[in-house]
Amino acid sequence: GTLRRQAAKMVSCCCCKDDPNAENKKLKDELCNGPVKSRGCTDIFCIPIFAFAQVVFFIVTIAGVADGEPSKLYKPRDFQGAYCGVAENWNNGPNTENMPMQSYTMNVTSTVDTMMKQLVCSSIVSEALTEGAYPLLTTQAKRDEYLCECCLSPCSKCTGSLEVGGDLTSASGLKSTITARMTELTNPSAAADLFSPSGANGDMFSATDFWNEATKYFNSVCLPDCSTNYKSTLSRNYTYSPAPDDGLYPFWVLLNTSANTPTDIKNTIRSVFTFQAYDQSICPYSDPAYCVPFPGMEFGEVVGGSGYCTFQMAAEVAGAVGDAAAGALSSLGSTAFASAVTDSFGSLIGDMEETIPAFIVVSILSFIVGIVFLVLLRFFIGICVWIAVACTVFFFLLGGALLYVLSQQCAGADLLSTGTEAAVAVAVAGTTAASTAISGDEAVSEDMTGDGADYRGIQRYTKSGKPCVNWNTQTRMPGYTPTDYPDANLVNNYCRNPYNATDSYKGDTIWCVTSDTMVVWEECYPIGVILPECEDGYAIDDETHRDVILYCSYIVWGLGGLWVLVILCLVNRIRLAIALNKVAAQFLSNNPHTVLIPVVQAIVGIIWVLIWCLSATFLLSQVPADYTPTTAYATYAEAYGTTDTPGACNDKWPQGQVWKDTSCEVEGDVTKCYKCYPPRYIFDVRFAISFFVFLW
Repeated sequence: GTLRRQAAKMVSCCCCKDDPNAENKKLKDELCNGPVKSRGCTDIFCIPIFAFAQVVFFIVTIAGVADGEPSKLYKPRDFQGAYCGVAENWNNGPNTENMPMQSYTMNVTSTVDTMMKQLVCSSIVSEALTEGAYPLLTTQAKRDEYLCECCLSPCSKCTGSLEVGGDLTSASGLKSTITARMTELTNPSAAADLFSPSGANGDMFSATDFWNEATKYFNSVCLPDCSTNYKSTLSRNYTYSPAPDDGLYPFWVLLNTSANTPTDIKNTIRSVFTFQAYDQSICPYSDPAYCVPFPGMEFGEVVGGSGYCTFQMAAEVAGAVGDAAAGALSSLGSTAFASAVTDSFGSLIGDMEETIPAFIVVSILSFIVGIVFLVLLRFFIGICVWIAVACTVFFFLLGGALLYVLSQQCAGADLLSTGTEAAVAVAVAGTTAASTAISGDEAVSEDMTGDGADYRGIQRYTKSGKPCVNWNTQTRMPGYTPTDYPDANLVNNYCRNPYNATDSYKGDTIWCVTSDTMVVWEECYPIGVILPECEDGYAIDDETHRDVILYCSYIVWGLGGLWVLVILCLVNRIRLAIALNKVAAQFLSNNPHTVLIPVVQAIVGIIWVLIWCLSATFLLSQVPADYTPTTAYATYAEAYGTTDTPGACNDKWPQGQVWKDTSCEVEGDVTKCYKCYPPRYIFDVRFAISFFVFLW
């Protein structure tokens, strides 16, 4: 009552007049002047500065709305960074306005690489290029280069021969093998054979390794819907050729164009490496190489409205390889792409923009919960505060106990069972000591050696806390009675390890018959043994690590003890704080209209947060056209960089990304295929100003 009267007086202090009650003056002064002593009229200076900041925020926001595109924070992107469902993409990218879904097509270069190498590096082609009176490669330097690129002779580029599915030693064998393998890729009706281990490509496309590397064999592209697949309209053709920066590219071109190339080899190159591709009205890329569907692959939307497609096996493929295998393989492909995608700050902001309705609903519900809590606070604040204080002490005890148990955990035992055993041991030891002290009886020795045959203590609980049954009356193990083992001291319900020297089997330690209907018998620990040594080793092998964890448990307990002392020293302050809150709650009950203040404040706060988040999405999405370079680079290291040096695409943060174009730029002897695309978002001065005003 005294504390509440003091609190009421302090709450009523609004003008800091002298208090005639000297006893309360010190407490009152702590609240009268607020957090800063000798406060002045600083608002006169703050108001115009704040107004100016709001004007700047308004200007920045208007500029952001004019230039930004928030949808770029969450819309799907293709392999070259173009946004799906956007008419104008960076660096004259494709018009994907009518292609809102991110789906997949075949990465022809990677998929056909093995067949190309099998052909170009075969014995029959090697003879045509390097042997005979008139080889196609006229200089020894070119012949050596070819042999090295094909790993037909030891060189620094190779660690052994290429594994491409076997050598081809005759023109007819080359034609039949390459034709069979490529037909499975170029003929949609042969999709079932492509994924069958008995097909011409063996297990190349049915093996787990292929699906684990799905990002290598598929391009992420923008398509109208997830139902677009190899069964859709295919009106364009694409003839494969190795990437211009591939070491075998000049030899492929030579075989394809030289008049001296053997007919079967040239005809095979020209006839079987042509693919059908989607029409440009379906697949917006001018280069049909990016629009070749993968036979046998269908797609379905991950989640309705997400804009992302995922892998599904066609019915004929599932029939050939089995539904279970088809599901497992397509799941691996989806997982490979999912692991390659990294969430960014920009995409998170975009997701937040899409979930604004949910944000509003949660805000309203939170406010209702807050009001209810405010009402209940009037009646239960004392209980809540003291429970919270008790919980802090409990967490110190629990944290120390967990660390202690972890340091003593045996190999093969889980943490919960180890903790239970320790808790039972502590409880039994405590109750036994208390009982002995109250009764005045002499403490019984709990000493035990070896397997416990000499144990004569009074432990009557198993290690998991189950009560023991009297040896004389137990009937669940009739062969273990005082009559059967007269020297084992089977008295009362104390744990023992009864056996004769001639017994074939005996317990490893003391035990007893339990009263648990599900557990007939269980081992015991002597009273006072919290956790015994682990005969089969510890869960943490290193003794030093166990000791560190053990000492940490003591430290946590010590901190808990200090915290208890702090609480004891602050009991009056805690009681005063409770009284203050009770007075405040009483004031609200007497003046219910004041509840409108937090209501209005919360509504204004929510509206302000929503306005700022919306403006922030416009500002974040304003990535300048020159943020990343538009030129091409000869190597991936130039574009992306190394572990020590950033590349041209990611020399600033947020970083751009790298993609490889099939239409490479050639400058003299240098072929440049690697290009950049910008990040989804950037942080600039405009966003910094907006964020500063938001925090203010």
